[in-house]
Amino acid sequence: MFWVDGVGVYGHFTMDSPSDDVVSYVYEFPGGPYGTVSADRPGAAVTLPYLPLTSGPKWLTVHAIDRSGRSSGESRYDFNVQSGRAPVARWKLDDPAGSRSATAETGTGARAGTGVTFGAPAPSGTGATATVGLDGSGHGFLTPDAPATDIRKSFAVSAWVRPAETGRNMTVAGQDADGTPGFTLGLRSEDSGPAWSFAIGGARVSGGAPETGEWAHLLGLYDVETGKARLYVNGHETGTAADATPAEAAGAFQIGRARGANGYRDRWHGEIGDVQVHDRVVVPGEVTELARRKPKLLGHWSLENATDGASPEQSDGAPLRLGAGATIYRGPDNSCIPEIDPDCPDVPIALAGDGHLRLDGETGYAAADGPVVDTGDSFTLGFVVRLADSEPDRPMTVLSQAGEHTDAFKVRYEPSTHTWQLVVPEKDEAGAPEKVVSQIEMADGGEGQGHRLVVVYDDATDTIKLYADGYTNAQATATVSNGWHSTGALQIGRAKDGDGWGEYLHGDVDEVQAYSGALRDRDIQGLGQTTNPCLC
Repeated sequence: MFWVDGVGVYGHFTMDSPSDDVVSYVYEFPGGPYGTVSADRPGAAVTLPYLPLTSGPKWLTVHAIDRSGRSSGESRYDFNVQSGRAPVARWKLDDPAGSRSATAETGTGARAGTGVTFGAPAPSGTGATATVGLDGSGHGFLTPDAPATDIRKSFAVSAWVRPAETGRNMTVAGQDADGTPGFTLGLRSEDSGPAWSFAIGGARVSGGAPETGEWAHLLGLYDVETGKARLYVNGHETGTAADATPAEAAGAFQIGRARGANGYRDRWHGEIGDVQVHDRVVVPGEVTELARRKPKLLGHWSLENATDGASPEQSDGAPLRLGAGATIYRGPDNSCIPEIDPDCPDVPIALAGDGHLRLDGETGYAAADGPVVDTGDSFTLGFVVRLADSEPDRPMTVLSQAGEHTDAFKVRYEPSTHTWQLVVPEKDEAGAPEKVVSQIEMADGGEGQGHRLVVVYDDATDTIKLYADGYTNAQATATVSNGWHSTGALQIGRAKDGDGWGEYLHGDVDEVQAYSGALRDRDIQGLGQTTNPCLC
């Protein structure tokens, strides 16, 4: 087998037969695509495009079909696909504060206008250390004074961005044509509100919901093989792919402004980081990785012991403080083994590890000193819970984080439906109505060996998920409006009730883990254990 170039680069395979009776071919690539393609006339060859989505060994199998529907034997062609080519131009924009130009990792360095400030903050969890801030004036731009790629061929342009305003059109990146931009990637003010936008060759794809002061990863893609323009926001395709016919744009690549008939316009106000240009298709898996923000562990409380009413965090962070009616239960220490000594007392094992938190259902709770997760941004919370009663007579909350007047969210057990529910209020106001945004029915209620529950809020997609016992089992997903930043403490075993507290949990809780950022499905499988999952 030989190596071909590569992920995101189309290959073309020609299928032919010595028989002039062949009218079609049945083909299949590993993992797809597959199907049947007809010849223009009997005996004619057929050429098939193929876009590799991953690297490594690949093969194509083909059967020729004649006019009578008879199939030939299988023909197979083996080949290897290289990894995707690196970008042809990349400006990380992490140059030291006070710089007057941006170093290019690949391509040509970019000079900066006086409205550019180096050393601006970077989005957390991305590996970026700094970005640039653009002031929205005529001096807020960067340019290498040369084109980055031929936009008549397949290409992709991407960047991390944080707008300082959303009420007008603003350009993140573009490339000059004759008195007009060959393409623009940026923010557009529309009648329905602001939206992210990728415009090229008479087409515009818009979508997403830009927020002032919020980071987003944008990627605009033009695929010459399909003739489609696509837009990705935070790793997800948004808007509707559109047919585009780009013209030559041999002018300079621009960061922070777009070419107009009378000069430059639509100047960016806010931060921009890690601008990349690829001269190929960036495939969906690569888009996801470019936009990924690695979650950060905020706290892990194993709840195996407590000193002076405080149960420690594993990495010496802030403890959880136990209220009245809350105790730490310790499982058997294996000093007495029932299989050897029949007089050993029957001591139940802990939920996980050597101990867990036990709550009396009346006044028992544990709480952090303040908010643990930022509920206005992406977060993940995992824990293990077991109810003490087979038929509770009221709803009980296992975990919540309070605002001033109500909870930003809470996870509770509803006995009338035997469900774990994720509840979110509409706003932080006294008496604000609550909404059950997702729920999972449990066949055994909440008893038995307990259940591993996980809440994942993804601010990038405005979705919130509730998982029970891993992503391969029960899960429920809902769309929610932008979360608000709660100021109250993380609570274990109770929820806000007017000016006080209620819905006290009668049961056990263990292995509370909190992350900034949305964990992927494969990562949450490790939550609820005594160790933390590898976020590789």
